[in-house]
Amino acid sequence: MSKIKPPKRYWLMKSEPDCYGWDHLVSEGEGTWDGVRNHRAANNLRAMQVGDEAFFYHSNQGLEIVGIVRISKAGLSDPSDPDGKWAAVKVKPVKKLAHPVTLKEIKGDPALAEIELVKLSRLSVGVITPEEWDYIIALSKQKR
Repeated sequence: MSKIKPPKRYWLMKSEPDCYGWDHLVSEGEGTWDGVRNHRAANNLRAMQVGDEAFFYHSNQGLEIVGIVRISKAGLSDPSDPDGKWAAVKVKPVKKLAHPVTLKEIKGDPALAEIELVKLSRLSVGVITPEEWDYIIALSKQKR
């Protein structure tokens, strides 16, 4: 009897590029996604499984999706939390997008009107539907 593998899920993970940007992750090869102190975002981290993929979003500066990461270790306790209440995961870079997809583009596109990045703008770790994922990947391949 074979194990049924759960479907891959998609996420969006925000980071300030001056604190921990795409280039930081690439130079490390694998990074710990920690420091999240919002319950909904932490629950999203807890729901992640190895193999899930996420968009790497530069918040604060840039305001754009710049790359794709894969969850390499899931179900971790946040090492920056001395009480052990908060969640963390490890991520590895998969690829940089050919063309970043900006928040302005996302907000201006009716096909992405329900994306959590817009609806829950302060959420640092959000859900991306498979349809949103495919659409953003297609946008990232277009020259602008």
